[in-house]
Amino acid sequence: MTESRENVPDNGDDLARLVHESMPETIADLSALVRIPSVSWSAFDPAHVHRSAEAVADLARSTGLFDTVEVARAPMSGSSELGQPAVLARREAKNGKPTILLYAHHDVQPPGRDEDWETAPFEPVVKGDRLYGRGAADDKAGVMTHIAAIRSLVAAYGDDFDLGVALFIEGEEEFGSRSFAAFLDQYRDRLAADAIVVADSDNWTAEVPALTVSLRGNVTFRLGVRTLDHASHSGMFGGAVPDAMMAAIRLLNTLWNEDGSVAVAGVTSRDSETPQFDDDQLRADAGLRPSTTPIGSGSILSRLWNKPAITVTGMDVPAVASASNTLLPHVYARVSARIAPGQSADEAFGALRDHLNENVPFGAEITIDDIDTGSPFLVDASGPIVATALESMREGWGHEPVSTGIGGSIPFVADLVSTFPDAEILITGVEDPDTRAHSPNESLHLGVFRRAILTEALLLSKLNGPSE
Repeated sequence: MTESRENVPDNGDDLARLVHESMPETIADLSALVRIPSVSWSAFDPAHVHRSAEAVADLARSTGLFDTVEVARAPMSGSSELGQPAVLARREAKNGKPTILLYAHHDVQPPGRDEDWETAPFEPVVKGDRLYGRGAADDKAGVMTHIAAIRSLVAAYGDDFDLGVALFIEGEEEFGSRSFAAFLDQYRDRLAADAIVVADSDNWTAEVPALTVSLRGNVTFRLGVRTLDHASHSGMFGGAVPDAMMAAIRLLNTLWNEDGSVAVAGVTSRDSETPQFDDDQLRADAGLRPSTTPIGSGSILSRLWNKPAITVTGMDVPAVASASNTLLPHVYARVSARIAPGQSADEAFGALRDHLNENVPFGAEITIDDIDTGSPFLVDASGPIVATALESMREGWGHEPVSTGIGGSIPFVADLVSTFPDAEILITGVEDPDTRAHSPNESLHLGVFRRAILTEALLLSKLNGPSE
């Protein structure tokens, strides 16, 4: 379950030894978290998310570092209803040392269909150098990266550890972080820090670390299309009456150009140089079938990091097995758009809404609701703590780190910067190109996991500095 001793970096630092020796316990604790099906979506049992939060709180207490640890809830945006539980912990700084906020989330995506998994999604299984299970990487490994790094520092420093540490383990990141702003407002003093480590991203490869410096934003909404008052026989009226499915397909197809790039006026792109990344690597990482061609134009990474993308992630229509010869009166689709850095999510949503309204076929009626937005973000990587983080990556991984963008979104990062404008932001992670986060057979590379823990332990140690 762990790597051999000779793979541990020989840097003379006791932290490397402590991290390595604690890996069996760390992996066991991570496996226990993975067994809790903490899906935060409203259609799933919230009791599992509560159980997961309590388990994380117990782990935080077990470090012996924090002055306070609690499970807390806050109202969701625009509602008096409380969101999912998060874990808050804090240890005040001593002797003028800075405070670091460590963020991760303990909720997970739905597992999808069991038959698409090679192992049970909530039963962690080690195969080779990978741990399989929903949340094994995204983001319960992020939770355990923080816990394991803190354990190593406590073991190394004891009472001589003066750095301030705050811990915020969110419980609904996969459901849109709907109470995040309220947490920042309600617990601002508990979360205030000089630097914020967000452990929820990926690495360049399983051997080369990455610091994420740009994030796409997101706009998601439910699109409803109606053409009929009621369902009708497709043989009796087909050919003269437009059913809702036809209208929805025609409308949705206007969102893309012929090459698959976004065709919505007012949704922008960003110009920025990107590292080399070829079609073969894209095919291997994404699982493209041999006959399937990539979409869009420009360099591969510019399409993933700096250009918008639109995906229809779900539709409410009859299943194929139960479909009848019927003209559907209405259908619903879930539309997810990724927004390039440099454009506000609200502006992008306005452009999408206007485009859909202007391209409705056959006079159909449309509705747009259940809207969720998150802003894109560009990280200021010029600060001294960022420089220390890059130094820690070099030592912990033995390779030069790559500064990357990611096509995914972490919308709350903009909220963190708005609330704590002077804090440096470090977006790190434990994922690699084979992780398959959000997909069946999600997994964590255990070597990446150990190196991520060591990197964070080194970072905290360097920021702690010599005792005064």
